[in-house]
Amino acid sequence: MRLTHGLALLGLAAALGACGGHAPATPAPAPEPAAPRPGAAAAPAPPAQAPSADPIPPRPAALPPVDDRLAEELAADLRRAADSAADEAALARLADAHPAAKDGEELERLPATWDIDVTSWGDHERVQYYLDFFQGPGRDRFQIWLDRLPRYEGLVRTRLARQGLPEDLVYLALIESGFSTAAVSRARAVGMWQFMRGTGRLYGLRVDTWVDERRDPVKATDAAARHLDDLRQRFGSLYLAAAAYNAGGGKISRGLKRIGLRPASAVAEMPPAAADDSAAADDSTADDEEDAPEPAAGFSDDAFFKLYDTRYIRRETKDYVPKLIAAALIAKEPEKYGFRRPAPVPPFPRDSIVVPDMTGLDVVARLADTTLAALRDLNPQYLRLVTPPGTRAVVRVPAGRGAATAAAYAALPASERVTFITHRAAKGETVARIAKRYGMPLSVVLEANPRIGQGRLKPGTEVLVPKGGALSLAVARSVADPRTESAGAFHRVRKGETLLGIARRYGVSTAQLRRWNALGSSGRVHAGQRLRVRAGSAAPLRRETLAARSSGGHAKGDGAAAPARARTHLVRRGETLSAIARRYGVTVAALQSANATKLRGGLKSGTRLRIPNG
Repeated sequence: MRLTHGLALLGLAAALGACGGHAPATPAPAPEPAAPRPGAAAAPAPPAQAPSADPIPPRPAALPPVDDRLAEELAADLRRAADSAADEAALARLADAHPAAKDGEELERLPATWDIDVTSWGDHERVQYYLDFFQGPGRDRFQIWLDRLPRYEGLVRTRLARQGLPEDLVYLALIESGFSTAAVSRARAVGMWQFMRGTGRLYGLRVDTWVDERRDPVKATDAAARHLDDLRQRFGSLYLAAAAYNAGGGKISRGLKRIGLRPASAVAEMPPAAADDSAAADDSTADDEEDAPEPAAGFSDDAFFKLYDTRYIRRETKDYVPKLIAAALIAKEPEKYGFRRPAPVPPFPRDSIVVPDMTGLDVVARLADTTLAALRDLNPQYLRLVTPPGTRAVVRVPAGRGAATAAAYAALPASERVTFITHRAAKGETVARIAKRYGMPLSVVLEANPRIGQGRLKPGTEVLVPKGGALSLAVARSVADPRTESAGAFHRVRKGETLLGIARRYGVSTAQLRRWNALGSSGRVHAGQRLRVRAGSAAPLRRETLAARSSGGHAKGDGAAAPARARTHLVRRGETLSAIARRYGVTVAALQSANATKLRGGLKSGTRLRIPNG
């Protein structure tokens, strides 16, 4: 997660000890039996090399000192950010790879059993290209994706089979995300199955600032199975369904009509393709627009390859099925293509407990005798490392620990159960008054509510108040910054913005922005340009600064510039302290400390504030 408010975190844990709270309902265990793995080919004994997926380490019941916890959480963030950034780079490179026409050598027929047709199209030139790509430029990352496969394969195959779909469609997730729950595409599709926000919600996935179930491997797999089944029933062809999964059903329907293909069950004559040419210019912006569903069971897989040779679908969609076939060929028999067969790993655990609203994952992790990083990996849908307000929620725990964790939670003192509560502001209330009411430092409450100013609050405004026992620094960071990883990783340049201003806003250096976006030495940006502003999922300067503070030394970032000298900011009408802090990449507490005298009477327009070094 991002470390936008990192500078005040060292004192945060100490300030939150032994605070009172209310006792929510006792959680109930909600065990989910591990899914078997039907349909998979028998694997030979794996080599001694360990898979890339990290096992879940045990965590001692007693929390280590603050500095040790900080170092542990920072290290986990660094590993997760680096892995996510590598996935994004590999998926982007795969999306940009465009094969040149060539004569491919005929593939040896596979002895393995298939439930999708790979043999008919295995020697297609595009399939051959992607076989070469995965064995060449994409080899290292593809091996990592293969190593992730065993953890989720049983879960996915079981759900596809229950939907009546071929189980080998499991390999769609391989080319969509590399089985990464944190994957975010350039088009803002999210999760293992790369759902867009609208499609995810259409299939019942919750997507808001608290929860993004597109990242939940169980719920997203269920939604993907239902979506693929709908597309298969619509087109009758698995490969057309796969292409529609990528481009949208309307796009595929229009393309088939324009080349004169109709379902066998259709009675109406197809109008001449030339009569619909005027709509071709609208295709690039109407990919997800749905036409009326086609009659079922009308097309064969051959129809996709007829559509392939036209201009009516994008290059990405044309190559989607060849990528699927190539990935499936390698995944089914990796040794044949020079890859290491993944070592078996425990399947994705299904044990869980039910907790009240606003429960921090750090509390559950301690009771489940595991780490916060491990619990976050099991529950990637909780964007802020806290279950959402207003509803009970299911939290997954390591396999076999559901009942014990539920019992430990039931025995936990009330003051340690809830990490945050929600307070609705009354007429005339201020954040300072609310903080005093709950016995919390003003800076702590402001950190947890970065979009709320210090003036009088509008009645009904929701204010998050940290409560409970030892507060995890990672949870504090995630709640303080409500932006999701997908929303916070990029910035759309507005008119008049400069690279320096954008760098200050996100707490990074201009050198990093130039490197992440291949801007060259000029660093010029233009309105409408989309810039990457995060390395993976974290802001390097904020992380490095916090690491330096925790060690008492100075951390040098990867290409990060040294902190600039102190700056000043002239407060404009309507600005808030939290907005100013975000603009310059500092914390509200640091801003208050640097301007204690000027802020005694509150924030006023015309005041010149000193901006402390990052």
